[in-house]
Amino acid sequence: MKLFHKPLFALSILAVPLFAGALLLEVGNPASNPEAMKNHAILVARITACHAPGETTVTATAEGVVDGVRKSIPLKVISLSASGTFAVAREWPEQGAWAIKLVATNPEYRDYATSVLVPIRNDSVQLSAAKHYFRRPTDAEVSLALN
Repeated sequence: MKLFHKPLFALSILAVPLFAGALLLEVGNPASNPEAMKNHAILVARITACHAPGETTVTATAEGVVDGVRKSIPLKVISLSASGTFAVAREWPEQGAWAIKLVATNPEYRDYATSVLVPIRNDSVQLSAAKHYFRRPTDAEVSLALN
């Protein structure tokens, strides 16, 4: 068993620089955040950025298909009092298939973006089916999230 401890320890030390300086975007359930619930949030997003976190911009769109027609609706991203935390409320019609696309960018990270696609099924956010990307999602990935 001791043979596994040294390589595992070495691997964990080597993995730390991979995440140093990262710009990350996480999504969660708004039920544990009273401020988000007051804003009728359907989900909460949290960003972490080592460099200039205050300059990070989060955009959200509802991506959908209604009666066979592709739709994209910009959503309001509400900044919450906890630093780097945002709420997104529902602003899309009930009919059709939908997914929420969140993208975080920061000028310190130049052409890099981090994003999350969250499918909506039966009028419910499917956080367990969320897909994380270290770039903007492609149209094909958005279409896949809608199926």
